[in-house]
Amino acid sequence: RALRMASNKQSTAVILPIEQIAKRILLIRSQKVMLDADLAELYGTQTKRLNEQVKRNRKRFPEDFLFRLSTVEKSEVVANCDHLEKLKYSPRLPYAFTEHGALMAATVLNTPLAVEVSVFVVRAFVRLREVLAANQQLAAKLMDLEHKVVMHDAAIAELIENMRQLMAPPEKGHKRRIGFASWED
Repeated sequence: RALRMASNKQSTAVILPIEQIAKRILLIRSQKVMLDADLAELYGTQTKRLNEQVKRNRKRFPEDFLFRLSTVEKSEVVANCDHLEKLKYSPRLPYAFTEHGALMAATVLNTPLAVEVSVFVVRAFVRLREVLAANQQLAAKLMDLEHKVVMHDAAIAELIENMRQLMAPPEKGHKRRIGFASWED
């Protein structure tokens, strides 16, 4: 799926795949979030304008919708995400929007582009959730398979040892008699 996004500089539309939106979703404080700069770019506005709308509508953004990064988190994000290099020189700490916060940001911006793009942003969050669930299922199956292999390896090793004992020549000093043996021997 792709997102058709109008560019501010050109009148032509740009196609942006959902996977490209998903790449902008980061894991910070054990939450999947998008930074204000990325969200503003997707919504076709300036980061400053997005943050102004957040300040004006602060009651719509509880802590589980939005939080500000710490200095350490900002440094880590800048170091790990090439497209966020501009943040390195910004004196302000960026906002991180959760899935619900990103949707709420579109409603407070109230532009046709922001409303249209917000649907794709939510779909990208959902897609990541599905991928994560699939990875967890795969990890569980892999652990189960590993456990079975260990159990089978032990059983195979025991079988091989028993086969070696059966194939080993009889000890020298112990000859078996041929013929009738009485119970008294």
